[in-house]
Amino acid sequence: MDQVDVVVIGAGVVGLAVARALALQGREVVVVEAADAIGTGTSSRNSEVIHAGLYYPPGSLKARLCVQGRDLLYAYCAERGIAHCRCGKLVVATNEAQVAYLHGLLAKGAANGVTDLALLSGEQARALEPELACVAAVQSPSTGIVDSHGLMLALLGDLEHAGGLLALNSGVNRAFPSVKQSDVAMVVVANDGTELAATTVINAAGLYAPALARQFQGLDARHVPPAFFAKGSYFTLSGRSPFGRLIYPVPEAAGLGVHLTIDLGGQAKFGPDVQWVGSPDDLVVDPSRGDAFYAEVRKYWPALADGALAPGYAGIRPKISGPGEAAADFLIQGPAEHGVPGLVNLFGIESPGLTSCLAIGAHVAGLLAAG
Repeated sequence: MDQVDVVVIGAGVVGLAVARALALQGREVVVVEAADAIGTGTSSRNSEVIHAGLYYPPGSLKARLCVQGRDLLYAYCAERGIAHCRCGKLVVATNEAQVAYLHGLLAKGAANGVTDLALLSGEQARALEPELACVAAVQSPSTGIVDSHGLMLALLGDLEHAGGLLALNSGVNRAFPSVKQSDVAMVVVANDGTELAATTVINAAGLYAPALARQFQGLDARHVPPAFFAKGSYFTLSGRSPFGRLIYPVPEAAGLGVHLTIDLGGQAKFGPDVQWVGSPDDLVVDPSRGDAFYAEVRKYWPALADGALAPGYAGIRPKISGPGEAAADFLIQGPAEHGVPGLVNLFGIESPGLTSCLAIGAHVAGLLAAG
């Protein structure tokens, strides 16, 4: 049986960031990924937004790691030449009843350490974005966009430069505690039966993390949250975007509303919406959902023309809270929480997981260093 210091399960942006952080500490790291490429799941099916940190409950992991991660990510992108743009964002109230939410957002952002927010009148917002219809807006200058694939390639490059390895087409079936070797905490078993002994195992399997954790012998089931799959579809806009900033409506319960984002090439897309589904593999965009998009988008952009939207792509949020429930915080469990030596589980790493990836890597490395 081969033996390695650290096995990271999952080569999405968070798994790669965690693996990089541990490899830079001098640990021997192998990343195992079920797919035939890195970042094929949630990491490549999102809005590619660098969030400022204004939405999340003060004191939560999401709030703390988002604000830390945002600053780390901007610095990392600048250092590594990763394509990104600090384009800014407007969160818009389209009626007077929503203005109170904006005031709450300002307070929450301030509590989270987001210091550059400003409340704008409808007139001030339209001076920035003439096509916009709103009665008020919160301006977030530190929101941006990033080339998520370029980011993941840079993380992988750092990992490999530090001696780490990536194994693709290497899905994990289960794991069990080692009782034969004192320097081995767990044995990871691949789908083909291959066994790999490790001192530390990181479950960064994203959408599949709860299901995989249920296959870890010795892990009490009460430490594994239920998995819920919130599908989000995107529709692309024909022609160039009329907006230079990201435009977000007042959020829905399970997401941030049907917002407008721009990619680094200037192409605009709208989404994601929220559709609870039973499978993490349900990724087909239903063209009929576009009808609701027109209604939502026209609340803040009335000039959206009929026929201007085309089905784009869909992603799945790896949620651990279900329909009608408050959004759960990131759940990062080490041995102190679940009692299994050498195991760290990452559950519910949805948005702002991309923004937070470097901070999550540092958090997990610190968790393990603290014992």
